[in-house]
Amino acid sequence: MTMKLYCFGESGHSYKAALALELAGLDWEAVKVDFFNGETRSPEYRTQVNEMGECPVLVDGDIRLSQSGVIQHYLADTYGHFGGTTPEEKREVLRWVLWDNHKLSSFVGMTRFLMNFVPEDKRPAEVIAFNQGRLKGAYAVLDKHLDGRDWIVGDAVTNADLTCCGYLFYPEEFGFDRKQWPNIDRWLSNIQGLKGWKAPYDLMPGSPADRA
Repeated sequence: MTMKLYCFGESGHSYKAALALELAGLDWEAVKVDFFNGETRSPEYRTQVNEMGECPVLVDGDIRLSQSGVIQHYLADTYGHFGGTTPEEKREVLRWVLWDNHKLSSFVGMTRFLMNFVPEDKRPAEVIAFNQGRLKGAYAVLDKHLDGRDWIVGDAVTNADLTCCGYLFYPEEFGFDRKQWPNIDRWLSNIQGLKGWKAPYDLMPGSPADRA
């Protein structure tokens, strides 16, 4: 049975789940969520798709899951991809998924939204600057960890990589220049070199160009 992923192209969290599905070669299809016109806030979405109004949402038969980290864990546990090969690696993958969700993607997602998807006269400059300061610290942690490593955990790509890269392939400005972080740059190139890799707007429906 074909899995369904409720997602939209602008969503880095959706991209994490979509990339895990695509790189694993699993049978899935994207269901576009019209986030910018309020679909996730609608009673229909919250009744029929996800009560929390979240995106992405994975539907696999009778299984329905939200939160990209939970989706990645489910796919690894069920289909055997990207979860790590030992108990120690599995814990380390989870550690980086949680770190990303709290220290990296959460700040990138908000900063990118404020800098690109909010009217220019309503963009809070002080908040953006604060977020970018926090992000520099996160980039430094990741760049140092990747020194001498091809992947974040172990000798192959895992969900640690697929979660931490979730927003870093987007073209919009949010204060990140991968060339300033040589180890991150090399690591992102490793991910781009994987069979089946696609950029966010090529992998999922929806992009800013649709609203231009």
